[in-house]
Amino acid sequence: MNKENKNKLESLLKNVANEWNLEICSLSIQTNQNPKVVKITIKKTNGEDISLEDCALFNAPASEAIENSNLLNCSYVLEISSQGVSDELTSDRDFKTFKGFPVNVQLNQKNSTKKILYGLLYEKSKDYLAINIKGKIKNIPFDEVLKISLCTLKD
Repeated sequence: MNKENKNKLESLLKNVANEWNLEICSLSIQTNQNPKVVKITIKKTNGEDISLEDCALFNAPASEAIENSNLLNCSYVLEISSQGVSDELTSDRDFKTFKGFPVNVQLNQKNSTKKILYGLLYEKSKDYLAINIKGKIKNIPFDEVLKISLCTLKD
């Protein structure tokens, strides 16, 4: 499948997903498989978790759209999945769920040198992130935080 047809297919599937209050996170077509594999990763537009049932329900309209488009004129296997769990913490829900878990915090210091801090997630406020580093609480202003990720605790 050429890039133009893949883009058309992706646009078509995004419209179908939108009707189901879903968003396409990624679309890949594995042409090295026989039959080809069309992998679609979805998420809900309202931020709620995707269930197995959500994936199954989206299968029929996605398959119908692919068939009616005539963009993929060969046999294929359609796989619908969710994004899964990311190790990056972004939402308030993430911070509540993973309180006390080991995290690494990538910092952008004022002098533009990047630094990473390791500790246990302690608290998130609107202005700062607090992590427990070997029993000592460190407050980090959010304007210095680039990324917060789950990790394995380092000694």
